Amino acid sequence: MFYRKQKMKEACARYGLDKSGNDSLHKPNPWEFLINKKYHIVWCNIFKAASTSWMYNFNVLAGYRANFLKRTNIVPLQLARRRYPRPTLAELKAALNNSFSFIIVRHPLERLLSAYRDKIQYALPNTPHQKLGNEIVLKYRKQYENGVKKDLSHQPRWPTMSEFVNYLVDAKRKGEPLDMHWAPMTEFCTPCQISFDIIIKFETLQEDQKYLIELVGVQDKIKPEWKNPSKGKVTAEVLYSYYSQLTVTQILQLYNIYRYDFELFEYNIQEYVEMAKAGDG
Repeated sequence: MFYRKQKMKEACARYGLDKSGNDSLHKPNPWEFLINKKYHIVWCNIFKAASTSWMYNFNVLAGYRANFLKRTNIVPLQLARRRYPRPTLAELKAALNNSFSFIIVRHPLERLLSAYRDKIQYALPNTPHQKLGNEIVLKYRKQYENGVKKDLSHQPRWPTMSEFVNYLVDAKRKGEPLDMHWAPMTEFCTPCQISFDIIIKFETLQEDQKYLIELVGVQDKIKPEWKNPSKGKVTAEVLYSYYSQLTVTQILQLYNIYRYDFELFEYNIQEYVEMAKAGDG
């Protein structure tokens, strides 16, 4: 755990992300933090990185009963915010002085694929994400090739991974804010501006969260479980089936979007470059 924190600190300094500024990378963002004052634990919620599991845990720590959480139709985040109001920066800084703070990170492109499948490919009907998907198809699906109208009857109703990536690249280039489910972790939780005691990795989630739970002393309240494991897990075969659809250029464009996520948390892009090369072949 100390090694991860030290490596992140070094990367923050190397890229100047520990300096103050007014952009999303250089200004602390307290918006997504949850502060549990009773157990002195602070968490920045990154979507698609065990967020379902830990939203459940924080709701249990807030006093909601497990039976209620199981049967309620209220969105877990809405429940949480009833007990954990969004903090101001001053409130967050005060809480950090006497709490254990943590963040859960995930390989940027595995997290991105999880978000794409959940929110775009399998978007619920009549939701903002389904509307966004329709807009992406209209804008990025090629209707003609060499002046001839293409037969699109075999194409899916939702954006392909390639179309989604083209949308992301354009949105980032225009400076448009990215959806919270695929916004870079470094912009979402500003870890170079707000010091975390513990960095949990999705890839070693079970052992990492067991360590955290015991450190904080809440092992009699919550267990190191993983909610939605079948929904959240992305196998190597699934990764390949999507990322082999992309070009190497698209993979590198994604790296540029999530560059600091890669660098701060020591993730590698090369495997994904190879997937794209294999797909081109």
